Amino acid sequence: MEYASKLYEIADSFPQKEMYGLCSQLRRAAVSISNNIAEGSGASTTRDFSCFLDTSIKSALETVNILYFALLRKYITELKQKELYEEAEKIIRKIRAFKKGLK
Repeated sequence: MEYASKLYEIADSFPQKEMYGLCSQLRRAAVSISNNIAEGSGASTTRDFSCFLDTSIKSALETVNILYFALLRKYITELKQKELYEEAEKIIRKIRAFKKGLK
């Protein structure tokens, strides 16, 4: 959720013309990471929970892609993109480790 909060702040810095495009997509992908973990925790089987964790990872990867596009458009700096990329990678590793522990 802290990562999503950071990405919301980043999205707020994008140009106004991106409000309903890239900003919205970044926000949805960012919140989807923790939302899928939360939703999956209520799953009736480990397999179902695992699917939600996979979706959470995919959402994290989506944020990485959006941030790279934002870098190309010069909406964020290379330093900020790298920092947020590394944080996404840590989150993905943690989710994968958690998923592995479910088995």
